[in-house]
Amino acid sequence: MLVEAPFEALSSEGETSVTGLSDTTTLANGVKMPWLGLGVWMAKDGEEVKRAVRAAIEFGYRSIDTAAAYANEEGVGQAIRESAFPRDQLFITTKVWNANQGYESTLAAFEESRKKLQLDYLDLYLIHWAVPGRYLDTWRALVRLYKDGRVRAIGVSNHQPEHLEDIMAHSDVTPMVNQVEFHPYLTQRPLLDFCRKHNIQLEAWSPLFRGGDLLTHPVITTLAEKYGKTPAQIILRWDLQQQVVTIPKSVHRERIKENAEVFDFELAEVDMDQISGLNANRRSFDYDPYNVNF
Repeated sequence: MLVEAPFEALSSEGETSVTGLSDTTTLANGVKMPWLGLGVWMAKDGEEVKRAVRAAIEFGYRSIDTAAAYANEEGVGQAIRESAFPRDQLFITTKVWNANQGYESTLAAFEESRKKLQLDYLDLYLIHWAVPGRYLDTWRALVRLYKDGRVRAIGVSNHQPEHLEDIMAHSDVTPMVNQVEFHPYLTQRPLLDFCRKHNIQLEAWSPLFRGGDLLTHPVITTLAEKYGKTPAQIILRWDLQQQVVTIPKSVHRERIKENAEVFDFELAEVDMDQISGLNANRRSFDYDPYNVNF
């Protein structure tokens, strides 16, 4: 039996008037997922990631996103236990890495991640990248885990419409989430529209872009001054108003707090359009979702 967590949900229409960290989107299977969470990519295992997770929970975050490839699942799990926060109030995501894809190997990788996190179940399990010739077998394993009740929701990461269509053609379970690089330099509008059409929740990683130049772009800094917010807060609010789940990463306590303070204002439509107009199909990294050879 799947475990249901008692989050407060937005309306079924996905309204953008998100008012706090406890607000959620409802996935296709009815599971509720927080709109904003903490990403822990590049956070060192041990004290660094533990401090970040503890700070996030203290400031009201209920969603933590990690991955086997981040090599910090043990620290994330320790921080969750040390926080003494009720498990059923948290939403924990991890991902199967490329080298472990395949049916049996994915089942084994899931169990290894679960043990490192020291959790009885996971809230969301994702295929990290669409490895050619392997992601369909990997998806079969995720469906098995889902139907067995070991994970409450399943999805993918870095998958494009062609990958999603392939999965949907070969399975009776559609991915519930697609986590992709998404920010004003890479708006991925066709993918966003595809996911909306098929009731797949889009989730943004690297929402602030790597390198920092997005945070100093004149459009962003002008809007930050207009709304009395930081550039990062403007961008995160832009995500939320597009109904995109967002997981900014940070290991700095003050930044984690700042990233959560995006629920007391709303961007005007004209300002949303300005930000979207920055799209340049520019990625933070050289990883190609159509050529996954890593």
